[in-house]
Amino acid sequence: MHYASIVMLIVEAFSLFTQQSLPACKPVLTPEWVVEIVERYDIGCVPEPFRIDKVPKYMKAPIYIYYQLENYYQNHRRYVKSRSDKQLLHGQNEHGISSCQPVEVNNDRPIIPCGLIAWSLFNDTFTFIRNRAELKVNRKNIAWKSDREHKFGKNVYPFNFQNGTLIGGGKLNPTIPLSDQEDLIVWMRTSALPSFRKLYGRIEKDLDVDDVVVVHLMNNYNTYSFGGKKKLVLSTTSWLGGKNDFLGLAYVFIGSSSVTIAVVFTLLHLLSPRH
Repeated sequence: MHYASIVMLIVEAFSLFTQQSLPACKPVLTPEWVVEIVERYDIGCVPEPFRIDKVPKYMKAPIYIYYQLENYYQNHRRYVKSRSDKQLLHGQNEHGISSCQPVEVNNDRPIIPCGLIAWSLFNDTFTFIRNRAELKVNRKNIAWKSDREHKFGKNVYPFNFQNGTLIGGGKLNPTIPLSDQEDLIVWMRTSALPSFRKLYGRIEKDLDVDDVVVVHLMNNYNTYSFGGKKKLVLSTTSWLGGKNDFLGLAYVFIGSSSVTIAVVFTLLHLLSPRH
């Protein structure tokens, strides 16, 4: 009798298996975890406040605000070299800023921070309105902690900055040390590609579906002379990070290249094997 019961259990289990009715965990995956809104705002020289007409999906705070520049080569050799890391950290005098050419001194006095990168600091500003109420933007902790603590001095203050006849970009508060000038710190981490995004701040409130957001902006930064583009990006993140196609494309390219090289070497080995 005991043997017969075991046989019946085996038959029943096999039947459940073959009928695909065994208990199972089946997660329901959403089609997209990261919500992103991208709007170009530099079509006109001085645009009126523009509307993000409707938020397409619920966006859970924090919502990250980025400015995106295109056709902007921060990786140009002369541009990348035009800075002084010693000055940024220690406030070196004019004898340690030769690498900052052509923006190292003004009226025979050193410039802090010197160099083309700092001089061309991005200076567009954004204000967000929803239902006639301003959405507060948190602009703290937008730079890497390692940069704030180890690359920009706590006792180094802007000096003689943007005082020349030609102004490149934003100005800096001379009473705030460089370690707290997070806009500058974000900008000084140069991009390797001509199209890039940099963090502007965070909105700490959720945005609901069909919310209308009005953006008041100051279109200060001149990208028209070299055919650049400026875009505003609102994005959420998931546990995998934000939306970025570069890593996926890089994996596809490297994988395809590896397969191609493997096939070529296999054919070479078959055609002329080593003795």
